[in-house]
Amino acid sequence: MSNVLEVDRLSVRLGKTQVLTDLSFRVEQGTSLAVIGPNGAGKTVLFRALIGSLPFTGAVRWAPQVRIGYVPQKLDIDRDVPITGMDFLMARENLPADAGARLQQILDLVGIPPEVARSPIGTLSGGQFQRLLIGFALLGDPTVLMLDEPTAGIDAPGQKHLNRLVHQLQEKEGLTVLFISHELSVIFRYATNVLCLGHGQSFFGPPRQVLTGETLAGIYGTEWGYHVHEH
Repeated sequence: MSNVLEVDRLSVRLGKTQVLTDLSFRVEQGTSLAVIGPNGAGKTVLFRALIGSLPFTGAVRWAPQVRIGYVPQKLDIDRDVPITGMDFLMARENLPADAGARLQQILDLVGIPPEVARSPIGTLSGGQFQRLLIGFALLGDPTVLMLDEPTAGIDAPGQKHLNRLVHQLQEKEGLTVLFISHELSVIFRYATNVLCLGHGQSFFGPPRQVLTGETLAGIYGTEWGYHVHEH
């Protein structure tokens, strides 16, 4: 299995603040990487560095022909703008004029019914809007999907459905997935590897090896206790 992403000694400084220091990890094709840590640990900064929107030192090597679909935690858009979900998808740059069939395929993939797609985006629930954002990212036929806390602000049933959707997309489309999350249950269930950031430390590896009480206490600065269900 080849690496889609190789990161060596990545460091990011914002002003006088050293946010990330000497991060090194690998992401293999078709796998999923979860990134966890307390607020301010640099999770979103890492994603922005990986896509080239922030300066950094070190090396970020994406495999040739990688196409990235990025879903931010927050989208700077006024949801009172009178456009429908379908209008939003069609606004994507370089979308061919005859993209109707592809749009319908994307809507089917992310589970948005036609009547919801024809509704103003301001009337969509948080979960529906997140599905729309994922659909927008999929229009670029990505090989890598990057999700910054995709379930933030969504109720528990919606979170469960969205997490399952991303996993199904990964399997059906052969995607490599990088996602930021605070939900350990989701990480144990869906992540191949986990990158833990916090308090100037970082840990990388399979969840069952890395997510120990000692590791979590180190990155969050407090004692942690949890139980992993084998099923």
